[in-house]
Amino acid sequence: MTSPGCRGFSAAAALLLLCATSAASAELSDKLRDDSELSQFYSQVEQNPIANATLTLRSCTLFVPTNEAFQRYKGNIHVLYHITTAAFSKEQLPKTVSSDMDGNPPLYITKNRNGDIYVNNARIIPSLSVEMTNREGKRQVMHIIDEVLQPLAVQKNAQDNINNPDAMQFLQMAEQLELNDFHLRTYRSQVTLAKKESVYQSPGAHTFLIPIDESFKLSARSGLVDAKVIDGHVIPNTVIFTAASQHDDPKTSAAFEDLLKVTVSFFKQKDGKMYVKSNTIVGDAKHREGVVLAEIVKANIPVQNGVVHLIHRPLMIIDTTVTDFLKENGENGALRKFYEVIMDNGGEVLDDITNLSEVTILAPSNDAWNASLIENLLRNRKKMREILNMHIIRDRLNVDKIRQKNANMIAQVPTVNNSTFLYFNVKGEGTDAVITVEGGGVNATIIQADVAQTNGYVHIIDRVLGVPHTTVLGKLESDPMMSDTYKMGQFSHFNDQLNNTQRRFTYFVPRDKGWQKTELDYPSAHKKLFMPDFSYHSKSILERHLAIADHVFTMKDLVQYSQQAGNVVLPTFRDSLQIRVEEEAGRYVIIWNYKKINVYRPDVECTNGIIHVIDYPLLEEKDVVVSGGSYLTESSICIILANLIMITVAKILN
Repeated sequence: MTSPGCRGFSAAAALLLLCATSAASAELSDKLRDDSELSQFYSQVEQNPIANATLTLRSCTLFVPTNEAFQRYKGNIHVLYHITTAAFSKEQLPKTVSSDMDGNPPLYITKNRNGDIYVNNARIIPSLSVEMTNREGKRQVMHIIDEVLQPLAVQKNAQDNINNPDAMQFLQMAEQLELNDFHLRTYRSQVTLAKKESVYQSPGAHTFLIPIDESFKLSARSGLVDAKVIDGHVIPNTVIFTAASQHDDPKTSAAFEDLLKVTVSFFKQKDGKMYVKSNTIVGDAKHREGVVLAEIVKANIPVQNGVVHLIHRPLMIIDTTVTDFLKENGENGALRKFYEVIMDNGGEVLDDITNLSEVTILAPSNDAWNASLIENLLRNRKKMREILNMHIIRDRLNVDKIRQKNANMIAQVPTVNNSTFLYFNVKGEGTDAVITVEGGGVNATIIQADVAQTNGYVHIIDRVLGVPHTTVLGKLESDPMMSDTYKMGQFSHFNDQLNNTQRRFTYFVPRDKGWQKTELDYPSAHKKLFMPDFSYHSKSILERHLAIADHVFTMKDLVQYSQQAGNVVLPTFRDSLQIRVEEEAGRYVIIWNYKKINVYRPDVECTNGIIHVIDYPLLEEKDVVVSGGSYLTESSICIILANLIMITVAKILN
């Protein structure tokens, strides 16, 4: 007779055996059927006899889009393009796998720096891959992806049977393909004329960039597409789909040799638009150095030997003026908002740019114009004209030239109106270099440099110059030229007040090189200024440099007041500051205690004041008294007080 405990054990064992048997009999098709997030793909499999047979009888790998991916997708579904008849885990995936679609067009597997794995333009979602064995004992793997895979699309009325063409066949049959009404006849003719068909027929896995016919509206442009330019539109032995591309990561093009070196890189704007750029690092007589920017108008077209992207203009060819570039990229391109602001202000700025024989534009990106403070300024045409002029330099200024100017100090460059200067700073070397520009109190980073034109350059920046976005304290903290003043204000707690947006500060800030000069003139005093024990002296000296009022004092204001009254008396925290300001050859000079101090950067605007960067502090040797070691520091006072307390306590105890 079986005890109740044994009966309970037997029932549990039977249940476990049943579960194990069910698990063993589960197949990939069951997993697909039971997962509600994959129901649309399962529906496609059910309707396709070949897909059904593959799941029943063969080893395979399925790349399964989520239902959400299907909802975003507008084209025809090709379920067999998502299946390959070999089982690959994520670790086993080779660089290419053959799909089960007619002609077996390849799928391209790439991995980015973050470790994400992509099949064509779809990312394999981590942790959701499944491996199982079907009833026939065949290994099967399923990877969940975030996009529907889209093969080369052929028009319904296509005359030829097009299966898995290479890039040259793609060019030759372009009229029979679904390319959003884009045509490629002009570029195809130039490839044939230059006898470069072999580049597009080359086996392997490459990236091909093909300009559309619309990009050859300029009649002379097609004649500039020679064999080297065609090479510059190919990235050999590397497949780059846009979702998997690394931002601004230069790749060697086929035009990379001793006398001509061209790289190609991809980048994406926040509005989702993808761009590609060529950078001719070493040019020759026919191919000028510089960057050419092109928008990708149709991306990620897979072919037998790689991927094709259609672009809105040819790379490497520099045949437009700065004005042409602004118009071309202003209608609906990377500089749309910058161009709109220019035209909304009457377009005179564009006329001024057109009339310059040599010009460099610092063009804020579309995203840069979203800052909240800009909206209010757009209605002030006079102020906007000043701001726009701050972005124009009457010179050809590429990165190499900026680097030369920046060799020993921050480069100072006049803008088109000559009374405003921009200050460039280069940090790092090579592709890791970061270039910043300061104008009107705003520090901007160049996010796309050296876009070359026939009469100059365009640099795309991430902020609008002249529209401050930070307080006086924020500017001090972030500007490399003012770091010593910032440090001194920190340990003396002088900086605490500079975030107050209810006050208006005019701060005469000595630049770092100015403080370094005091080390030569007053070595003992300079040393004490940067010691926390002498924070009282440091704070007193900084207070002399800070005027506090209900409005700010620009350099023009101070010159005007000086001309009227001789000297200007500015209210400071404890007392007042008496100075005279003169303008000499377009530069400002402060006269204080019979000393002439140059103004290095006037009118650096902040949200709660203005900064004037000066070449030397308002300092005299007597400001820090260090005579015969008689001065007692705070730490010395603390030690003496401690000793006195100990003596007093000892006397009481006795």
